[in-house]
Amino acid sequence: MIVTKSWLNNFIDLGKVSNEKLYETLNSIGLEVDSIKTYSIPEKIVVGRILSCEKHPDADKLNVCQIDIGSGTRQIVCGAKNVVDAEYVAVATIGAKLGEDFEIKHAKLRGVDSEGMVCSASELGLPDLGNGIMILDKSIGKLVVGRDLNKYEKLSDTVIEIELTANRGDCLSVHGVARDLSAALNISMNNFEYESQNPEKIGLARVAKLIVKGKIDASVQYAMANMEELHTSLLFSLRLAFIEELQNDALHNILKYITHTTGVILRAYDVSHIDLENNEKLTINLESKDGIVNVTINDKLYSTIGINHVEKKKANEKSLKVLFETSYMNPVVLSDLVAEHKLETDELYYNTSRGSEPNLCFGINYLTYLFEHYNQCKLFDGTISLDEDYEEKIITVSTTKVSQIIGNDIKKINIMTILNDLGFKVQSTAEDKFGVTVPSYRHDIENIQDITEEIVRMIGINNIQAKALEFKESQPMNPTMHKYYAKKALRHHAIASGFDESISYAFADKLLLAKYNFPLVDEELDIINPITADFNTLRTTTLINLIQAVERNVNYSKKRVALFEIGTIFNEKREQKEVLSIIYSGQSETEYVANAGKPKPITFDIFVKKLSAIIGNFELRASNQENLLINPYQSADIIINNEICGFLTKVHPNVSEDFDIPDTFVAEIDFEALIPEHINAHPISNFQGVYKDLSLVVDKHLPYSHISQSIKLLDLPLLNKFYAVDVYEDEKLGEEKSLTIRLFIQSLEETLHDKDIDATVNTILEKLANEYGAKLR
Repeated sequence: MIVTKSWLNNFIDLGKVSNEKLYETLNSIGLEVDSIKTYSIPEKIVVGRILSCEKHPDADKLNVCQIDIGSGTRQIVCGAKNVVDAEYVAVATIGAKLGEDFEIKHAKLRGVDSEGMVCSASELGLPDLGNGIMILDKSIGKLVVGRDLNKYEKLSDTVIEIELTANRGDCLSVHGVARDLSAALNISMNNFEYESQNPEKIGLARVAKLIVKGKIDASVQYAMANMEELHTSLLFSLRLAFIEELQNDALHNILKYITHTTGVILRAYDVSHIDLENNEKLTINLESKDGIVNVTINDKLYSTIGINHVEKKKANEKSLKVLFETSYMNPVVLSDLVAEHKLETDELYYNTSRGSEPNLCFGINYLTYLFEHYNQCKLFDGTISLDEDYEEKIITVSTTKVSQIIGNDIKKINIMTILNDLGFKVQSTAEDKFGVTVPSYRHDIENIQDITEEIVRMIGINNIQAKALEFKESQPMNPTMHKYYAKKALRHHAIASGFDESISYAFADKLLLAKYNFPLVDEELDIINPITADFNTLRTTTLINLIQAVERNVNYSKKRVALFEIGTIFNEKREQKEVLSIIYSGQSETEYVANAGKPKPITFDIFVKKLSAIIGNFELRASNQENLLINPYQSADIIINNEICGFLTKVHPNVSEDFDIPDTFVAEIDFEALIPEHINAHPISNFQGVYKDLSLVVDKHLPYSHISQSIKLLDLPLLNKFYAVDVYEDEKLGEEKSLTIRLFIQSLEETLHDKDIDATVNTILEKLANEYGAKLR
């Protein structure tokens, strides 16, 4: 992006700002200066006024001019063709030095005296403007004959090339750069406001109409002009030459100048063929298809908004009637459209894809100003426009949070002042947090981090006190993280135990669920459009899916299938929960030498051990499940923390026959019960413990879980742990059974004495005798 200091002066007064200060400020606010160069006109170059111009008597290509240079009239011989069209010119007087070896002296050309030289722009060290000598006009200021040309600041200008990051499309204009400088230097902006001074206008709405088809995600505004005398002033030509955009077409130059000045995208369509005098109307159609907005005029395609322009429809300085279009489209949306549809783009796409100026009136008003002050073109009265419904982006800003990100305490009033200066609307509030409305030209501002970056830019990175990095991490352990780590641990344990993970859809076959007596989701809550006939309902168990997976593996001649799945199931009210489901079918281990290639089939005790290796300790109780997968002789409910959280069973023979699979065991456990709770560490005793076996005779039908619960409730301090080691039944015992419980007794404070051991054992005996009639065997 190239700007000049005098060009910036259109919007901000930099008269008291040195080039060094300007350079430092631009770099400080993130507009990195790539180069800066000041152009200066040599001494003894003055404004001259041509009084007469006649052909050289002895040279066809030379002219003899009488030129007033203030101090007198000088005769100067000039070879430039365009001198005959000039009134005011740059004259190098006798003694002027245009280079180290180029000093103007009295000369005689083809016998005619010449007292000076009429200069071109390049001869004065300025960019080449072409077309011979540099013709002066009022665009550089009031022309005073004899005045030194280096006194005209718009000629002796400073050119600055800025390197912009991709997100700063708002600074792809002189106005945008001035806006940032205004905030950084605390100098007010000179807002551009202009109303047409030409009362002789025809209303545009009388000769043109706008038709919209589809949803248009863009804003457009149209103006039209009858083109008459059109030229590019010296100032415009010089500035366009500085940015390497000067061309021979005056209309192109004017459009480029306006876009570079304001940031507004401006296109010009040639509509000279429209016969307005015979009441032919201009019909502008905006039609949106897949987000792409095409512009057609009287049924002919002229452009695609923000993307390209039909070359043959472009207006030029010879066009008699021109329709001007300003437009804005969100650059993110625009870039996605171009990438998705592989659309061809033109030179203006660079601006539109990075973020152009959305204030379209600014562009139209600037066009009106240029036409009425520097050209003889007449604009039609009024404009035709379509404004996109723009939803303002509001970000909540916390002074504390901003200070934390920066690492320095920034006062709230300073934050609000900076944001106001940058064009943000700030909500006034006494609280730490306040709302900030992002200006429409800053599409790149999305969050508080972006807001903070703006504040740092304006404060200046060099003014931020350096501090050691203080890393503050929010508490990472929350319910979601606990679940994540629990799943990760279960997966590792299951895979280490020889299981493969299965992933299936959260759908099932409603007929199979009903057949095996699993609950069904209520009809009014069930899915309406199932993906297949086999997945026609939300599953209420994962076991049917796993059994079907085993069936497929068996069909592929697999002799051992061990799978697990952590998945979602639903109840009748469509309330969901996660479960861990495990299935083991066929051989209990792989075939190898030790088992002579004939491993035993999976059994209840092997399956329980494998399940324990995955989920840890649990208890088993007689199963109360009602689904038809349950084998009444080899099934149990799973107890964790004294709560039923699932079940395990050998698959019923009828089910195995239905799916043609070998002996299979399954388990389904509520995942919430498997999330480990925080457990405080317990001290380890330094004293020797004692194992004591307690053999009891109890009722044959008494579950061990009842006995276990009774012992736990005693909460004996010396009883470290206990567990059943033997159950024995025979005819002699009749309706009773023998149960042996192994006790581990240990003290944390001292070596055990016999009386301590006996007291613990007797307390347990007394409790079980009173509650269950237990007696020693």
